[in-house]
This record gives sequence, C-alpha cells and structure tokens, in this order.
Amino acid sequence: MEPAQTDVVVIGMGPGGEYAAGALAEAGLHVTGVESRLVGGECPYFACVPTKMMIRAANLIAEARRVPGMAGTAAVTPDWSPVARRIRAEATDYWNDKAAVERFTGKGGSFVRGRGRITGPGEVTVATDDGARVLRARRGIVINTGTDPAIPPIEGLAGTPYWTNRDIVQAEQVPESLIVLGGGPVGAELAQVFARFGAAVTVVEAAGRLLPAEEPEASALIERIFTREGITVRTGGPAGRVSHNGTCFTVQVGGDALAAERLLVATGRRPDLAALGVAAVGVDEKARAIPTDEWMRAADGVWAIGDVTGRGAFTHMSMYQGDIVVRDILGAGGGAADYRAVPRVTFTDPEVGSVGLTEEQARAAGVRVRCGVTWLPDSARGWIHKAGNDGFIKVVEDADRSVLVGATSAGPCGGEVLAAVQVAIRAAVPVPVLRNMAYAYPTFYRAIEDALRNLS
Repeated sequence: MEPAQTDVVVIGMGPGGEYAAGALAEAGLHVTGVESRLVGGECPYFACVPTKMMIRAANLIAEARRVPGMAGTAAVTPDWSPVARRIRAEATDYWNDKAAVERFTGKGGSFVRGRGRITGPGEVTVATDDGARVLRARRGIVINTGTDPAIPPIEGLAGTPYWTNRDIVQAEQVPESLIVLGGGPVGAELAQVFARFGAAVTVVEAAGRLLPAEEPEASALIERIFTREGITVRTGGPAGRVSHNGTCFTVQVGGDALAAERLLVATGRRPDLAALGVAAVGVDEKARAIPTDEWMRAADGVWAIGDVTGRGAFTHMSMYQGDIVVRDILGAGGGAADYRAVPRVTFTDPEVGSVGLTEEQARAAGVRVRCGVTWLPDSARGWIHKAGNDGFIKVVEDADRSVLVGATSAGPCGGEVLAAVQVAIRAAVPVPVLRNMAYAYPTFYRAIEDALRNLS
C-alpha cells in the first residue's frame, strides 16, 4: 500500500495534541491525528475532569460536616452511586470519544485509530486493527503520547488486581479499606476523596513527607489535615512486598503488615519512548523525556508537547506547548516557551497551589533567597480561624533582583489565589511594588501582603 500523504501527523491526541491538530486543520493544513486510546487523553476520561467531580463531591461532605457549631445542625450520609453515575454519564460518556473524534474531523482533520510509531524522517507507521498504515508528513510530526502509570518493581505486586488512576475512576463502590502507594498529588487527592466517602485509608510514601515536590510547609499541612480526618500516613519507607489472597491486599512497610481491600498505585508516570520509535529521528529512546528547544522542536521536522517533554504532567502545560507548536509550524511568531512561572495545583482540601521555584530549588540554583510565610488564621486575625480554613502563603524572593521567583498558596481556593503571585513572578514585578498595593479584606489572597511583609 502506498503511504498516505499528509501535511502533519499528530501522534497522540491528548489535550495539547487535540488542540494542535484541530488548530492546524482549521488553518488549512491536511492533518492526520493518530490515537490508540481516547481522543482527549487522560484529562477528560481518567484524570482532571472525573477526579474533580470526585473531589467536589467529597468536599461537599466535609463542608456539610462543618455546619454544627457554625450554622446549625447537619447529618451527612455519603453515597458514592451518584458520583459514579455522573462520571460515566456526564464526564466520560461511558469512556466513549465519538464526540471528540467528530469535533476534530469537523475541523477538517483526518483520524486514524491505532498505535503510531515513527519509522523514519517524516514517516509514521500506524498499527491498526486492519493492519499497518504508513503516513508521510510533508511538514512534520507532532508527538503528544503522554505517559502511563509507573508501576514500581515491588515484590509480589505484578499480577495482583491493584488499581491505577484509570481503575479507581471507574470504581462503582467505595472499598471498606484502601492503601495508597504514593503520596504525591494523585495519591493525596484520591486518598482524601475515598476517606471522606467512608474508606479506611492509609497512604504510603517512600520519601520523608507527603507531596515531596512541594514546600515542607505544604507537606506538614496536608499530613496534619489527613491525620485529623482519620487517614493514616506512613512516610520515609517504601513498600517492601505486596500480596493478595483473593479478597485482601497485604503490604509490608518496614516491620508492619498493612492490610486493605484495595490497593491504589500512584507512584508517578513515565513515557514509553522506545515504543514510539523516536530513535528513528535521533532522539534517545532510553531517556525519561524528549528534550526540546523553546519552540518544542525535538528534531528536524519533529515537535513534542505535553508529558513526554518532562515539563510537568499538566493539561495546561500540554495546551500551552501545543499553542507554541501551532504558531511555529504556521510561522506565526509570538512567544517561545517560558517556564519561569508554571503553576501546579494539588486539589486536596485545602488546595496546594505552587508556581516557580520552591525555596530548596532556588537555593540549589544559587539564588540568594529571602522567604516570607504567613498562616491564614494569623493573616485573617481570627476571622477564618476555623477547621476547613487552614493554609498559608509562602513567597520566595531573589534578594539580589528584588523579585519573586516562587510562591505557594495553600488553603481554600489555593489554586485561584495562586494567580496573583503567578503574574508577579512571570512579569518580574518588583517586590516594593507588590508591597505598595492594597489587598482586599477579608479575602484569602490578602495573606500575600503579610507574606511579603515577613520576607527575611
């Protein structure tokens, strides 16, 4: 069969790939999208959208439990069935991407269902149910294949019916007990959700604290909240062995045997570059990510966006990079990639929003650091000192340039509050200017003013 000619092949139609493919098609290029799973990627089917439905429901339970002593009385009976039903019917359309495919083809794109592999410069071979199809790209190839759950080589784990994020989102019932391996964002969010719906939850994190990529203050805050809510936290030691007897998991942690009905593995994600065939265009297939320049170029005629670039497994990062690729392919100019103020949010309750460098990262980069921290109850002077309003603002300053290089906003609406310091970091607003502003009272973001005042 003769290779099919096209302008651009997009391998992987996650959020950034779907956006880039659609935008290029609307611009008049012949674009072929290739996806072996679901168009839209993890976000709408197994991550951002369904998990935030879960988190919203769990937060409603917690909020209702705060009514006594503040607004009267309330009795709460958790019920997972409406959550599971909404995830299926509203969020994922029963994990069917027909609407997403039609949205792309409606913009003029061509779609091939199958696993794409780069087999030469400008050439992609797609393994479909009907055999191999070869595509030749006149303008280039865009890679947006994302990542898969990284399963640690723990003795006994392979072959057991453990859950990943994909499985737990499809759960129709809340287990009586749950062990979560991994105390990063995914593990922390889902641990709190299922605990609030009645599961006895234990989180096991090999590092010395929860959310190890965040500021230590954030780790301490979330561990304190988890303990208050009855979640057991085990940090500083990995799981040594896992077994399953048909009804129950047993996980060895140190000298203890932890038992639970279900086991969630949330220990990170990684790409499979070898399966993608990147060596055919000179990219190291053993690398943990595909290196790119500021225009997302990975090789001649090859661009990469999203998780595979190692710049953060965030939907907003994939979309941001996808826009850069579209402009580069079309020769439209505009700004190149700038990662100084990339935001991230862990949607626990309270939320942990971070942008830029942590204090540790800034010091490791040789920055002369000054930090300022204020806790929300202190900043609000008693107005919000109540369970459910825990949190803090921390700012990290480059003292030589008198600009912020990092910040953490932990608390109610922590991700929303983060926007103010994100703009300040991205625009390099001088700290004296930030100090000479009026911050609305009573608001959570007003704590930024006190954090700036506490810089030392």
